[in-house]
Amino acid sequence: MVEGLLGRKVGMSQVFNDEGECVPVTLIEVGPCTVLESIEVNGQRRVRVGYIECKEKKVKKPQRGYFKKLGFSTCYRFIKEVPVVDDVEVKTGDTLTVDIFKDVSIVDVRGRTKGRGFTGGMKRWNMAGQPRSHGHTIHRKIGSVGGTTEPARVFKGKRMPGHYGFENILIHNLKVVEIDVENNLLVVKGSVPGPRGNIVFVRRAVKR
Repeated sequence: MVEGLLGRKVGMSQVFNDEGECVPVTLIEVGPCTVLESIEVNGQRRVRVGYIECKEKKVKKPQRGYFKKLGFSTCYRFIKEVPVVDDVEVKTGDTLTVDIFKDVSIVDVRGRTKGRGFTGGMKRWNMAGQPRSHGHTIHRKIGSVGGTTEPARVFKGKRMPGHYGFENILIHNLKVVEIDVENNLLVVKGSVPGPRGNIVFVRRAVKR
């Protein structure tokens, strides 16, 4: 079977475990994904899967040609290349659902975080800021960013104000609480990057 699938973050909720404790969980709608083709990369078997059907006019012309070349009458909004982790045969046109995680207890989830726009150093890097005592006129600036005559430049990688958020984050080892096969829902303990409706990639945990 494949290592993982694309899905959509539905939102957060809570469940009660056997001890009566309230556990925060995230609901992820995993799949259904359609297998587009099988390929081999550096000796490793992989498959390309399509997620969320869309109209032909919604995709670019090269992508339309790609789907027609494979013999698909429908187009897909997202395409992901996924490794095959065991000897189960996966054929073109197969539909993959949340079933692939029925024997999995821990997963990794990759998603894009919420974008927070341009922020200062205190919010972006958790800096302490300047003194707030009497006489100080600067409070939230980051202070000095480099030397004077030597080296006379700002070093690459210096933590400064800038675009905060909207980056790909991988969350390791989220416990699978429940699987709803009928509704293609995967319930995991904890939070997942991004807002509701965010597209995420769920895979079997690799750092158990």
